[in-house]
Amino acid sequence: MGRSSRERVARNFITRYGAEELTWLLDALANGESGQNIAERFDVSRERVRQWKNTFGQVVTLYQVHPEVQGLLAVEPEPEPEPVSPRRGSGGVFLVED
Repeated sequence: MGRSSRERVARNFITRYGAEELTWLLDALANGESGQNIAERFDVSRERVRQWKNTFGQVVTLYQVHPEVQGLLAVEPEPEPEPVSPRRGSGGVFLVED
């Protein structure tokens, strides 16, 4: 559905029910209110509510891991490797720290 179609449907909704009712509808949809309850409020079918839902917004599903499970995966920082001391008499290049 194009932008102009969405706007047309929203304007028709506001003309019929009012801006406050559109706000209520959008909040109800965002909060997962049942289509049946919304349909009863506006005296329409659940199919009409489904159409409004698809026209006025989009459902986004989010999977969030529980903190106690995420905590099991917390990785402790790896310890810094200890410097290697040069061997005496090896005659190589030595790192000297001040």
